[in-house]
Amino acid sequence: MWYNVIMDKKMIILVALAIIAIMNIASFALMGHDKRCARQGKWRVPEKRLFLVTACFGGLGGVLGMKVFHHKTQHWYFKVFFSVSLVMQVVVLAVGAYWLYR
Repeated sequence: MWYNVIMDKKMIILVALAIIAIMNIASFALMGHDKRCARQGKWRVPEKRLFLVTACFGGLGGVLGMKVFHHKTQHWYFKVFFSVSLVMQVVVLAVGAYWLYR
């Protein structure tokens, strides 16, 4: 197939894992930063940015950030979006892994 010419399966997996790790770390860090800014009365991280980073394979970081920092837990739309985003990302990764190794 076409991906054999561009990169092998191991490289695809490594790139995907690197992207997922970076986005989850970014999502977790943004949640912590926003919580700190909220406590100190400083400029906050826009909610759009929190949603965007979480949607771009940062679901686990977003959910963990909510739990660890006790941040945005009163907003139902954060709970629902972050949880649904995490589940969808796991499904996408599972389908991608299946497709790659079939």
